[in-house]
Amino acid sequence: MFNLQEKLNELNLELPEAPSPAANYLPFIRTGNLLFISGQISSDEKGLITGVLGKNMTVEGGYKAAERCGLSLVAHLNNALEGDFSSFKRVVRLAGFVNSDIEFKDHPKVLNGASDLMVRIFGEKGKHMRVAVGATLPLGVAVEVEGLFEVI
Repeated sequence: MFNLQEKLNELNLELPEAPSPAANYLPFIRTGNLLFISGQISSDEKGLITGVLGKNMTVEGGYKAAERCGLSLVAHLNNALEGDFSSFKRVVRLAGFVNSDIEFKDHPKVLNGASDLMVRIFGEKGKHMRVAVGATLPLGVAVEVEGLFEVI
């Protein structure tokens, strides 16, 4: 059986606290076999990860910001499943939003941070479909990622 903590230890990753919603919405909703997790903005132990890709942030910096969004998604997934991954089936879809300059064209490379993380943690069950778009994001954060997961 899959053990999230063992996998995180193996990858030398630490799960952050699942952030509380910043407004009047839920962090996740389960309907049938689908678990929708609200968009997670880029942050780490120092606070928000802000920046505009193509202006004052590199693709590598954006990749790391997206990876942090992915860790927050996994933290919410862990909470939703109450730490029991026996009902986890797969990552279905990630939707990523990149705070970027109008000329920036590497949105997919940035979102690879979250996608690669899902595959590193969940293996084949982490492979998913994805959307990567440019946007103006709240609080000036660099990246926001939402997730859709299948559970049984």
